[in-house]
Amino acid sequence: MPDTPFVIAGRTFTSRLIVGTGKYSSHAVMAQAHAASGADMVTVAVRRVNISDRTKESLLDYIDTSKFFLLPNTAGCYSADEAIRTARLGREAGLSNWVKLEVIGDERTLFPDNEELIVATRTLVKEGFVVLPYTNDDPVVCRKLEDAGAAAVMPLGAPIGSGLGIQNVNNIRIIREFARVPLIVDAGVGTASDAALAMELGADGVLMNTAIAGARDAVAMAEAMKLAVRAGRLAYSAGRIPRKAYATASSPVEGLVGR
Repeated sequence: MPDTPFVIAGRTFTSRLIVGTGKYSSHAVMAQAHAASGADMVTVAVRRVNISDRTKESLLDYIDTSKFFLLPNTAGCYSADEAIRTARLGREAGLSNWVKLEVIGDERTLFPDNEELIVATRTLVKEGFVVLPYTNDDPVVCRKLEDAGAAAVMPLGAPIGSGLGIQNVNNIRIIREFARVPLIVDAGVGTASDAALAMELGADGVLMNTAIAGARDAVAMAEAMKLAVRAGRLAYSAGRIPRKAYATASSPVEGLVGR
């Protein structure tokens, strides 16, 4: 079944799965998992990259930038000013003018500070960044981020690293209904069924890190996520049957012998 391409800010991606680079047991395992995932976009925390001395080993040494598009992120930032400085640093270091924008508002839950996030989005968009903000599953906030110039909206499915899966299915549906830019579910995925559900709800993509890196077999989980994202997208495109309160016979009774 033909599908619309996955396009963000005019750039087309072949995979709707975006993967991270943290929490792996080794850089080598990370590289194997990336290959198994089929992803072509990888997010990297600017603060985890050694950009001052490229002669020393860096996780970038294990990412083939001819195959993977780098999406720097502002993980660990707790204010708009801090996130803006980090995004600028990543661009000046030659990583990218794209940024997965994170502004955390609470250290324990890692929920975003949406007020600061909107401020940072406006500023970075004016400076020529392609901004993909990580936010709550709040349709109003997502609309404000779009109005601020975000190239995509990235609502969480559940708290970062929780593995709880999508906790508020209806909010994701509402965001999908009104979003004018790609919707990428970011955070909270625990296993393949969570990724499939995100896609079945109409998400354009899914971003995950812990679900793969923290699995007992990260490489196998990466492949599972690749297949789940493809299956969920195909199911969404195919159109599920309506939910009904009562049974409907799989075989019609009209025309049966004896009737």
